[in-house]
Amino acid sequence: MGQDKSPKGFYMFVILGVIIGTLVSLVSQSIMLKRQPKVIAASKFDEVMYYINNVYVDTVKSSDLEEEAIVAMMDELDPHSQYISLEEFNTVNDPLLGSFEGIGVQFRIVEDTVAIVNTIKGGPSEKVGIMAGDRIVYVDDSLVAGVKIKNEGVMRLLKGPKGSKVKVKNYRRGVSDLLEFTITRDVIPTYSVDVAYMLDKETGYIKLSKFSATTHKEFVNAAKKLKEAGMTKLVFDLRGNSGGYLNEAVEIADEFLTKGSLVVFTEGRQRPRYTYFARKKGLLETMPVVVLIDGESASASEIVAGALQDNDRGTIVGRRSFGKGLVQEQIMLSDKSAIRVTVARYYTPTGRCIQKPFTGDREDYLFESYERYENGELFSADSIHFADSLKYYTPQGKVVYGGGGIMPDVYVPLVNDSTEYYFNRITNTGVLYQYAFDYCDSHRQELAKYKTVADFDKSFHVTDAMFAELVKRAEAKGLKGNEQEKQVARREADILLKAYIARDLFDEEGFYPIYRAMDDVLQKALEVLK
Repeated sequence: MGQDKSPKGFYMFVILGVIIGTLVSLVSQSIMLKRQPKVIAASKFDEVMYYINNVYVDTVKSSDLEEEAIVAMMDELDPHSQYISLEEFNTVNDPLLGSFEGIGVQFRIVEDTVAIVNTIKGGPSEKVGIMAGDRIVYVDDSLVAGVKIKNEGVMRLLKGPKGSKVKVKNYRRGVSDLLEFTITRDVIPTYSVDVAYMLDKETGYIKLSKFSATTHKEFVNAAKKLKEAGMTKLVFDLRGNSGGYLNEAVEIADEFLTKGSLVVFTEGRQRPRYTYFARKKGLLETMPVVVLIDGESASASEIVAGALQDNDRGTIVGRRSFGKGLVQEQIMLSDKSAIRVTVARYYTPTGRCIQKPFTGDREDYLFESYERYENGELFSADSIHFADSLKYYTPQGKVVYGGGGIMPDVYVPLVNDSTEYYFNRITNTGVLYQYAFDYCDSHRQELAKYKTVADFDKSFHVTDAMFAELVKRAEAKGLKGNEQEKQVARREADILLKAYIARDLFDEEGFYPIYRAMDDVLQKALEVLK
């Protein structure tokens, strides 16, 4: 038979060659794989890691692959389950421990420089002479100014075991040379009670920032002092409080509820129902109380608010809370990293689960507050709709709802006034906050004459020149307003700018007593108590 020299015959010959070559290649690959030993692994993940380490063409760092795989696995769960790397562990956990080991300063990064806002009273830095307003230039031999260092990097350099030493070189206004300090690190307490003071002769105010290991003790001490000062009513502020330890929330709720009252119960697929009751006579069982919440009040904050609301104890005022009804358990891994895994849901005394829906998009879930803004909820309670299936009743017959946070008994909407748009932009873009810091920083000696918050509040006033400088800075950022908007901004700046300066001087004890004048939610709480 002769050879077919037609184009069709030629292409058939080529295709046949490709097929044969492919089969040979597949056979040879099959033989190579069959030569690999059979691996007995605990899971497919371990099996894959074995082959990557022993077969892959290049050398790989298996620990990096494991880290990425763990992060990816946790991302497939709910938004509150997370992996905490060894490097992140202290940063994530220290705020809830009630203390950390370091040098005892509050700082912020200003124009790529680490600026000391305050030193902790009696702490290591204050003892060696470091002052508010100092700029840290060097930590040991590391330059930290002008190198775009982040907060995490600064904390990594300044934190360390108690008794260890760190050297810093600081710039101080008016001093030509850098000042050198050797600081011996110590245990630095952290506090969850931001401020506790009397709003008037009868009404106390306690603001809580988190639920840490020391929160209940701090709260009780603050409440006792206010009772000694004449407190017969309480405003308990949980706005912006993202939660913390469940047991601390239960202990605080116990101070308001009679013995035997249900506080909360938890239940999960592998966790049987566990019920928490008030176990003792509470410090504030009979005291009228208003609890303030907002869209950032979450988790343990919602446990307290839900317990009081469902037991018809006090009044909840503000805006709908975040909606986190999940309980996490932290599990340590072999390399001292950890995972926080959601193990149960919690339910308020009426049986409500207040966990908001999660469709799988973490970003949508975490920034659901923007949706509340867009749909009008923040401006009117009428924009909020709950399904009848989520309706529950308290012992006194009050209707409460599950399925997406705690709805306050008294809703306080945001002010929707177009004349405040200019002032809100100056505030939200950080222009006002930065100017307050700069003013305090450049007038520190002059402001030192104010020894108490009351003295500062009575005698210090925002001048026209100060407001003009604020407007100038806003315009440099492209923020402009008409005369009516500037008049509104002038009035509001009298309070907020002054409050921010007071915070730099006296910490939170300076801020809140001045800010209260423009706090509409707090004003509503006082109305309710009266």
